[in-house]
Amino acid sequence: MKNDNLFQNLPDTAAEVFETLQESEHVKIERIISSGQATPGEKVYDQPRHEWVVLLKGKARLHFEEGDRMVELTPGDHVFIPAHSRHRVEWTDPESKTVWLAVHFD
Repeated sequence: MKNDNLFQNLPDTAAEVFETLQESEHVKIERIISSGQATPGEKVYDQPRHEWVVLLKGKARLHFEEGDRMVELTPGDHVFIPAHSRHRVEWTDPESKTVWLAVHFD
């Protein structure tokens, strides 16, 4: 059994980093570290699995095509994204690291 901390060892890079923490056939848990990133261009996420995401540190804004809805996230905020719910990341905090915990599941 490995013990770790979600706020330790944050990468020293301006690139967005996706780290798989645990994965099985039906579930994937990942830590995402953003540094001012947004979904590039006109790209839209349309994922085959449900996703539950919690913002642990920083700030972000998500856009959902259905209902043309914007969701602002600050630490502690979480959102359930049903499979095939078309969305994009509009903005993450450019001044500090934004740390997300995402759970993808069937």
